[in-house]
Amino acid sequence: MAQRQTPPFRADHVGSLLRPAELHRAREQAAQGAITAEQLASVEDEAIRSVVAMQRRVGLQSATDGEFRRSSWHMDFIYQLDGVSKSDEKLQVSFRNADGELEFSSSGLKVEGKVGIGHAIFGDHFDFLKSTVDPEVTPKLTIPSPSMVYYRGGRAAVDSTVYPELDDFFADLGSAYAEQVAAMGRRGCRYLQLDDTSLAYLNDPNQRELVADMGFDPETLHLRNIRTMNAAIAAKPDDMAITTHLCRGNYRSSWAAEGGYDFVAEALFNELDVNGYFLEFDDERSGGFEPLRFVPKGKYVVLGLVTTKRGELETVDGLRRRIEQASQYIDLDQLCLSPQCGFSSTEEGNDITEDEQIRKLELIVETAEKVWG
Repeated sequence: MAQRQTPPFRADHVGSLLRPAELHRAREQAAQGAITAEQLASVEDEAIRSVVAMQRRVGLQSATDGEFRRSSWHMDFIYQLDGVSKSDEKLQVSFRNADGELEFSSSGLKVEGKVGIGHAIFGDHFDFLKSTVDPEVTPKLTIPSPSMVYYRGGRAAVDSTVYPELDDFFADLGSAYAEQVAAMGRRGCRYLQLDDTSLAYLNDPNQRELVADMGFDPETLHLRNIRTMNAAIAAKPDDMAITTHLCRGNYRSSWAAEGGYDFVAEALFNELDVNGYFLEFDDERSGGFEPLRFVPKGKYVVLGLVTTKRGELETVDGLRRRIEQASQYIDLDQLCLSPQCGFSSTEEGNDITEDEQIRKLELIVETAEKVWG
C-alpha cells in the first residue's frame, strides 16, 4: 500500500472547519452595519490563510477554505443560481442528538425562472484559496450537489408555469452545474466535491415518507439524483477528481436521519460517475460496511470514522480495526480516512473546540501513515 498523490487522499477531510472567534465577531458586525463588506472580506482572508496553514501543519495533502465565507454549506451556493431565489416560507428541519431534539430554520427557496448560471459561483473563493496553498497541497472546493436544489422544497418549490414538466427542470439544473464544473476547471480546480445529503437521507424510511409527501417517488428519487449529478460532471476536465460526500445531517452536533447505505448502495457505487465517496461511519446510525461490496474497482471510499460531533478523540488502534473490518468488503487500496462530516456545516459549528478539531485531523494523518505507509 502507498499514499495517494491524487484525490481523494489517504488522509482527507470533508471541507467545513470551525470558524474562529474573530470571524464570528466580524460577521456579526457586518450584519449590524458596523463594518463594511470589504472589512469583512479582509477578516475572512486572514482567517482562511491561517486555517490553510493549519491543514498543512497537520500533514494533509489537500486544503479547503473551511467554507469561512459562507453561512451554510449549501444555501449560499444555491441562491446564486439563475432562476432560484429565497422564499417567504421557512424551511424547518428536525435534528436530534444524545440530549434530545432541536429545530433548524432557514429561508426556503423557489424556482421561479429558468435555472442557469451567470457566473462561476464561489469562483473568487477558489481563486483566493488557490493563492494560499503550498505547491504540494491541492486546493479543494466543496459545493452542494444538484439534488440539494429540490430535495427540501419538492415539486411545490418549482413554478409549474416555468417548468410544467420536471424533466425540463432537471435538464436545466444539470446543464447549469455542468457550466459550473467547466468554469471551475478553467480556474485551475482539480479537486471538486459535491455534497449530497439526499443520497444518505433516502436510506431512512421516515425520510422516504417525507419525499412522498413532497410529490416525488421515494423508491426512485435516488436514481434521478444520480442522473442529474452525472449530467453535471459528464464533461469535467480529465485531470479533475470529483468526489461526493454523503451524510445524515450535521447541525450543531446533531443529525436528521439514520440508516445504513443499503437502499442506495448498488446504484450509488455503480452508476454515479465520481472518483470517490466520503461516507460517514462514525456510529451505528450509518449501518455496517457490507454495502461497500458494491464498490467497483477504480473507485475510492473515504471512511468517515472520526466523528466531528463530539470532542472525544478516537484511537489509532480503534481506527485501524475499523478499517480492517471495512476491507473485508472492499480492497484496502480503495480506502482512505476522514472525519465523518464537516466540523461546521453551518457557521454555528459543532460542539467541539478548535484544539479538538486539530487533534482529530492529526489522528487521521497518523492513522493513514500507519495503515498505508
